Order: sequence, then structure tokens, then C-alpha cells
Amino acid sequence: MAATPRLTIEGLDLSRGKRTVVRDVSLSVGPGELIALVGPNGAGKTSLIQAVCGLLKPDAGQVRLDGADLSILSPRGRAGALAYLPQDGTVAWNLPAIEVVALGAGFLQSDGARGRAMAALEEVEAGALADRGVAELSGGERARVLLARVLASDAGLILADEPVAGLDPEGQLLVLERLKARAGAGQTVVASLHDLSLAARFADRVIVMDQGKIRADGPTAQALDPSVLRDVFGLAGRWLDSEDGPVLTLTRL
Repeated sequence: MAATPRLTIEGLDLSRGKRTVVRDVSLSVGPGELIALVGPNGAGKTSLIQAVCGLLKPDAGQVRLDGADLSILSPRGRAGALAYLPQDGTVAWNLPAIEVVALGAGFLQSDGARGRAMAALEEVEAGALADRGVAELSGGERARVLLARVLASDAGLILADEPVAGLDPEGQLLVLERLKARAGAGQTVVASLHDLSLAARFADRVIVMDQGKIRADGPTAQALDPSVLRDVFGLAGRWLDSEDGPVLTLTRL
């Protein structure tokens, strides 16, 4: 696994067209954390992730990896440091699943890329899909293949934009269990999520965004406290004890 870079964002402003979508965001992310980025639709979550990947140019502020400004990193250096799982699960060509996954491994290390790809497919319980064309897979199967491509890269920082969207409950749990395991092994994972109950269950830290700004940032129960749930999401929440740890229950106000 590549060394896990420290991500630092300082005073970040982002626009899409004439609309400002991220406003004066600053945060620091260290190794070994699974961070859930949550907020209502249009809060700025996707834009923030895309800026970290270098897909959006900031209007102001900086994104740094281990102190180096992201804008001066080469594409190869950026790919070695981070891996990105976008919302859009489209694959342009009907390649066998193992070849799609090997793209994640092969950019960094051509020797053994197929073996690493197969190991990543097995990690997401999709080894049987290796020789099937991705266009022939269901949406859930394709999501596992694309997650495997990210895992095959072994990048220190994983950025996942709505990685459980459209998946059935079993698929959602599998994805978050694998991302949690990667964080436990020393990688850093930032995942945007809409399901606050899943964020509460799996995240080490929650960052709440609303109207482009960070409204809360901290341990799960602290970030998703009753006032944040009420003001940002229009929900009432209760934390209940269970054998597996605290569980967040939500109701509409």
C-alpha cells in the first residue's frame, strides 16, 4: 500500500458557473480514518470531493497532500496518492470486469496488475464476475467491480462519492465494511453518504455540510447531535445503545 498522505484543505471556495457551491472550507484528514461527508442535496459534498481529486479548480484556497499543493502534482503523482470512486458508474467499453479493475492496479504497477485485480474482486465478493463484460452486469454487480478498481490501486487516500447509492442493503453493508477495513489497515477513506444511519454506524468521524459550508465536524455522535439534525436535515434523532454500539434513529419533525 502506498503511504497515506495527509490531506489539508485551506479556505476553499468553489463555483459551478455563477453559483458558489463551497464556501471557505478548511479541514485536515489524517491516516486511518473513515470519514462520512454528509449533508442535504446541493450541500457541496460532490464538489468538495472533486476538488480534492483535481477535477475542479478552486476559486480561492488550497488543497494539499502532505504539504504539496495539489495543482503542482503530476497526474501520475496524484494517482499514486489517491483513488476516486465517482457517483456515475458508467463504463465506456464492455471490457471484462478483471480488465476494468486492473486499470486501477496497472497505472501504478504493470507487473502483477491482473493478480492484484483478482484479489480486489475477491475482496468485494465478485471473483465470479472476473471474465464477464461490465455492460452485462447488474447495477449492483458493476458497483462492486468499480469499488474493486479503487481498492486495487492501494492508494493511501480513497475518495468515494455516494458509494452505496442504488445498492440493496446487503450491497451497502458490504461496501462500507470493505471501506472500514481499509481505514482500519491505515488508509484514509472519505465517503459522501446520504444515509445518516449508515454514517453513524461506520464512520469514525462525520463532516456535515450545508449550503457549501461545514456545519459540524467531529466524532459521529458529536457531529450528528440533535441541533444539527434539526437545523440541517429537519429531523429529530435519538441515540440508542445496542450490542453493536450506539444506533441513530431518526424521525421527521
